[in-house]
Amino acid sequence: MEQRTLGTSGIQVSAIGLGCMSLGGWAYGAFPETDEAVRLVQHALDQGITFLDTADVYGPFTSEEIVGRAIKGRREHVVVATKGGFVVTDPSTHALGKDGSPAHLKAACDASLRRLGIETIDLYQLHRPDPQVPIEESVQALSELVAAGKVRAIGLSECDLPTLVRASKVHPIATLQSELSLWTRDVLAEILPWCQAHGVAFLPFAPLGRGFLTGRYRSASQFDSNDFRSGLPRFKQEALAQNLGIVEQVEEIARRHNATPGQVALAWVLSLGDNVIPIPGTKHLSYLEENIGAASLVLTSEDLAQLNNLPSPVGARY
Repeated sequence: MEQRTLGTSGIQVSAIGLGCMSLGGWAYGAFPETDEAVRLVQHALDQGITFLDTADVYGPFTSEEIVGRAIKGRREHVVVATKGGFVVTDPSTHALGKDGSPAHLKAACDASLRRLGIETIDLYQLHRPDPQVPIEESVQALSELVAAGKVRAIGLSECDLPTLVRASKVHPIATLQSELSLWTRDVLAEILPWCQAHGVAFLPFAPLGRGFLTGRYRSASQFDSNDFRSGLPRFKQEALAQNLGIVEQVEEIARRHNATPGQVALAWVLSLGDNVIPIPGTKHLSYLEENIGAASLVLTSEDLAQLNNLPSPVGARY
């Protein structure tokens, strides 16, 4: 698979990574078996994916443990990214609070290292800026983790441009992670161009529109109550029905290439620049194979023009 670089860190990764949020049974319902999740990650590595993205709150903790098991004995072939700065305030509902304090981030990093079973985290990301802690203090703590040899590079997740600029003055920011897909394009106006101009890699999460752009979801009734998409505005039945118009155009392009709609959606994200490294997540081997296939799909200028002119989705992200 094509290789791309995590910003100015120089770390090379596969053009498509694997998002590991759902592997611990978080947000998208329970994963059937831990062993099955481990096998999925190992299959991804076998197929050329070298970049794994997880976080301590996924599970909480179980996703990191699964990744740790999966990479045992293969550490030199894997780039591991994880995150700290969220805390689970209510395990029954997965309610989250933010803690970007230096003490918390350093303790969280040590705990992640133990669960992952590694000596150094390749990319450690602040999961969300904490409004109670100046970003400079959070990034300084991450910088000290680099100096201590516990982290190779640092990144941010879901922060606005002014915060990113302030953070970059404290320590080089290798990556910014945020949502980006054919139906979530907010970052295209300012944030992605800034990242491209300043050597920051962009890591799109939910590049398949939380599965919607694959065309597999035609009704809100397909989501179980423990699937957090059931509560998102875009997945409510009235909005979903209108948003199917977006999917139909993606499906049209997919038919022209003998590809799947999901592959078209991922190929569009990959076309946005060499610094863009999507991290789709999945719990299914067949979907993993499908996502990997997107790396070899080349969209025409006509395809890209049609995709760039898709209508905005009905409903907010959250």
